[in-house]
Amino acid sequence: MQRIFHTPEGVRDIYNGECTQKGKLQKKIRKIFHSYGYEDIETPTFEYFEVFSREVGTVPSRELYKFFDREGNTLVLRPDFTPSVARACAAYFSPDKEVVRLCYAGNAFVNNSAYQGRLKETTQMGVERYGDESADADAELLAMTVECLKSAGLEEFQVSVGQGSYFKALVEEAGLDEDARENLRSLISEKNYFGVEDLVKKEQISPKLAAVLMELPQLFGSREVLERARELTSNPEALKAVARLEEIYEILKLYGCEKYISFDFGMVSKIRYYTGIIFQAYTYGTGEPLIRGGRYDKLMQHFGKPAPATGFVIVVDSLLTALSRQKIRMEETEPTVMITYTRGEREQAIRQAAELRKEGKHVALKLEEDTEQ
Repeated sequence: MQRIFHTPEGVRDIYNGECTQKGKLQKKIRKIFHSYGYEDIETPTFEYFEVFSREVGTVPSRELYKFFDREGNTLVLRPDFTPSVARACAAYFSPDKEVVRLCYAGNAFVNNSAYQGRLKETTQMGVERYGDESADADAELLAMTVECLKSAGLEEFQVSVGQGSYFKALVEEAGLDEDARENLRSLISEKNYFGVEDLVKKEQISPKLAAVLMELPQLFGSREVLERARELTSNPEALKAVARLEEIYEILKLYGCEKYISFDFGMVSKIRYYTGIIFQAYTYGTGEPLIRGGRYDKLMQHFGKPAPATGFVIVVDSLLTALSRQKIRMEETEPTVMITYTRGEREQAIRQAAELRKEGKHVALKLEEDTEQ
């Protein structure tokens, strides 16, 4: 019996119409990136472990695909493009002197638990903007997020914006140690109100500050949430974080995309390199975010060239899933013209196919053996 080879768990083949749709989607997204002045960059599929180490703040070490080269160096398949592109930016550009806009496309690899049901290899596209600490840069990325999703064909989606600096200011005021801080981060991210309540009682946080922390899991919604976040605290850094979101929102109104924006102060990313705004885009038909992004002003320090930075990544596979479940298809593919010919008709068939291809047609040739009469 012939042996059938299957793909490993967490990866899959993409073929026929789905592969065609994926290529079209990537072409549309890349066009938007270029229209905003971003330039293409390619980074290696694998890097030295240090590029994605714990100090950088990317995915946990246990979720990295690690191996060794002949010299004994530890290498990893990239789980995340942001540190990789940041390393390249530090090596070849000068973000401390001018704004650098880079965009990329490729596959990333995360060794998730089999029980999570997620792909371990995903196609990602994204942008990274270095050397610009302005609210305008953050707003532009949010506007690009909206434009990418609309270009893909989505009509119903939401971009939820959080502010890591607000959370950071509050936990520093509370004087929490690293373990308690990470525990609180997880509880708030999971919208676990009762878990947060237990933790603040255990840590003996002041009643006023405890009340603010307990409200974070439920502090999400439209523009009015910013006013509530301002009312909750007098912490200068937290208020500065709210003011930043207010400024970004006003700029987004100029782009005409504010209706797609909501705010969530309980969005506290597990990726440690985020320092300012963080955001995720969702639509119905998939539970995973289609787009993730934010500001990471400390990351470039790790690569020896400090500079503010912001960016986002589109998980192309999740976006394709959402489009499929919402029965949204891009324009139909040009049908393939099939020309069959015999050996005696070969020259004529090849010439005919060449003419049709010049007209933009898709043409396939098929030789049919002459049959004896």
